[in-house]
Amino acid sequence: MDSRTTTYRTGDREVVLDITADAREYAAGRGDGLLHVFVPHATAGIAIIETGAGSDEDLLAALDELLPRDDRWRHRHGSRGHGRSHVMPALIPPYATVPVLDGRLALGTWQSVCLVDLNVDNDVREVRFSFLG
Repeated sequence: MDSRTTTYRTGDREVVLDITADAREYAAGRGDGLLHVFVPHATAGIAIIETGAGSDEDLLAALDELLPRDDRWRHRHGSRGHGRSHVMPALIPPYATVPVLDGRLALGTWQSVCLVDLNVDNDVREVRFSFLG
């Protein structure tokens, strides 16, 4: 198994960050197999969704409705509502696996690999790309 870790800066706002280009670059030339994408953080996840047509904003809005930014959370360090960030990976898991055919991601036409980060207190995220061939 081969892997590489890439660092992303997500800033001080909630974000759905499209990392498909990096996933494609990593998988290029590797033949057939599986690309596993993993974020080793307790407050971030990986989603495969359409981006650029409002779906990324819709995802953040849906998460805001499901996991409100208020003081209901028992996990209370950090900014207001930070505990929701620790619950989010149960809904948006910290991993995704994508088939790779002849070195190309076998994603659907409108699918993108995205890092989802609700934690405004930590703006640096690492994503591990691993290839199983």
